[in-house]
Amino acid sequence: MSHKDEYFGYCPLSVAFKNAKQLDQAKEAYLLEAEAHTNHRSLFHAAKAFEQAGMMLKDMQRLPEAVQYIEKASVMYVENGTPDTAAMALDRAGKLIEPLDLAKAVHLYQQAAGVFENEDRLRQAVELIGKASRLLVRQQKFDEAAVSLQKEKNMYKEIENYPTCFKKTIAQVLVHLHRADYVAADRCVRESYSIPGFSGSEDCIAMEQLLQGYDEQDEDQVTRVCTSPLLRYMDNDYAKLAISLKVPGGGGGKKKKAIAANASGDAGAQPEEDEDEYAGGLC
Repeated sequence: MSHKDEYFGYCPLSVAFKNAKQLDQAKEAYLLEAEAHTNHRSLFHAAKAFEQAGMMLKDMQRLPEAVQYIEKASVMYVENGTPDTAAMALDRAGKLIEPLDLAKAVHLYQQAAGVFENEDRLRQAVELIGKASRLLVRQQKFDEAAVSLQKEKNMYKEIENYPTCFKKTIAQVLVHLHRADYVAADRCVRESYSIPGFSGSEDCIAMEQLLQGYDEQDEDQVTRVCTSPLLRYMDNDYAKLAISLKVPGGGGGKKKKAIAANASGDAGAQPEEDEDEYAGGLC
């Protein structure tokens, strides 16, 4: 059988297995299809077949293997000269693996962002960097999160999305204070004064008050800022940073936790229950 005959044999076979819910057989047929396309240097179609093999593995709940094939497909998409398709495939792979492996998801989102950035598609790139930043915060990898947020903020400045820069400044301050680096947090705010509209905005005033309260170990002032709607209704991961922020020499954020518990009608909630409160409604 020629390579061309192989392709025309495997393509309907993979679809037939897929329609019959025989997922393992469908996966193997897609891999054979990918091999036949690769032998013909038809990289785009080979990549599509590898990606379909990954989808079969996803349906079988074999997510790490699924991601491997999607990554392989993304490399082929780039080689074929279709980087946008590669980046979108990596984004899908990140979403697949995120519930299982946050670190791998971060890597995939950063890869996808890099592909878009190389194509000067900054709006698409910055969204993916934002996903990586939030997952780094969720893992409490604050040093890496600080770097990611700075890159994110720089991109938003470049595309002149200044209001989002304000929100990234808040996120930066929260991350730096969780790193116990007041100087870096203060520097982020001072650097943001050059962003049009930041000085005098509610975001700016809130961060000035937060830094003042933190520096003066004024837990009441820090609590007021961290439990304000401005911070409570940020992305979930950053809102949790605000609620859990500890004041040097203060009460370790107990007042903020009490406020959060009272808001849910359960003043005796444990810290784990505090987290559940924000699991679904802060974004």
